[in-house]
Amino acid sequence: MGWLWAIIVGLVLGLLAKAIIPGKQHVPLWLTVILGMIGAIAGNAIARAAGVDATAGIDWWRHVFQLVMAVILVGLGDRAWTAARGSRRRA
Repeated sequence: MGWLWAIIVGLVLGLLAKAIIPGKQHVPLWLTVILGMIGAIAGNAIARAAGVDATAGIDWWRHVFQLVMAVILVGLGDRAWTAARGSRRRA
């Protein structure tokens, strides 16, 4: 069941990241989900390193770190996807 939650969290974080980033992103949905999942994992690691991974109640800081990492990764992934697709069209 953990993999299902990872996909759901990745989808939600990836879509939120796409909504936050200005402009149109060209990265496909499957890559958005994967980047969102990686952002969640990286955000958890940063929250653990900062000592805010397990707080009483809702772990807001952990979620903020996850979202920030998802935004960064979706932004970088979009640039890489666009560059790869652009160079493929020119060839």
